[in-house]
Amino acid sequence: MSIKLANVFYTYMTGTPFERQALNDVSLTIAKGEILAIIGHTGSGKSTLVQHLNGLIKPLRGKVTINDIDIAGRGSEAKAARQQVGMVFQYPEHQIFAETVYDDIAFGPRNRGFSAEEVDKQVREAMSFVGLDFETFAERSPFQLSGGQMRRVAIAGVVAMNPDYLVLDEPSAGLDPRSRNAVFKEIMALHKERGIAIVLVTHSMEEAAKYAHRMIVINKGKILFDGKPADIFSNHKDELIAVGMDEPPIYKLSVTLRAKGLEIAAGITDVGELVKNIKKVKGWR
Repeated sequence: MSIKLANVFYTYMTGTPFERQALNDVSLTIAKGEILAIIGHTGSGKSTLVQHLNGLIKPLRGKVTINDIDIAGRGSEAKAARQQVGMVFQYPEHQIFAETVYDDIAFGPRNRGFSAEEVDKQVREAMSFVGLDFETFAERSPFQLSGGQMRRVAIAGVVAMNPDYLVLDEPSAGLDPRSRNAVFKEIMALHKERGIAIVLVTHSMEEAAKYAHRMIVINKGKILFDGKPADIFSNHKDELIAVGMDEPPIYKLSVTLRAKGLEIAAGITDVGELVKNIKKVKGWR
């Protein structure tokens, strides 16, 4: 099972003085179960790219398929394929509209024709997955919650539809460190428990390095690099700097420590892992 983009082109405001090419011959495969980070500066095309994954935007040229089904079609098969991709936009609290947390999360399953019993089951499971206690939050107004809690409600609304792929566009934007860590904890738990693929759109090299199995760097609508984060940091440092990006500080520190003779593992991109390595090498408990 996979999402495939084949030679996709997209241009905004075609034929006007403001015409801008957002995607330029993009080909990409996203496998079910992987965690993929899409990195790029503002205007690079990363948000346009992910909006093609469930048909919110259709290619001007090229094709997008999910499990070999062209999602540009109008039939039930194409519709069902598109529904396998759930999307949480940047500042997802703007997606919230219902009077209660329960009704907001239930909107998707109800719209898909689930029975009342199945809707209730999906809402309860989705709230559990994102760490929102049902008895505490179900009947509360989502607009009275904190930013981090609203973000979880928006994610739960997508999770309740049982997608195979979850696209998160800058999920940590505007959150304090504690809320950011809590949101990512629930995202990673969701990936582990359901095997759902995570597509993480971010400008943060730290987030990509810490959470992703694979990273894509996009610039001016083209994919520059596609590989493991540590490999890209190691082999394309100068090119990253040239397009306004750089290695995350924790990776730089691990490289510096190795250069100084500390025999820690190569390619460390997580603070906790670096601390474990240092303790092990030094014989500290």
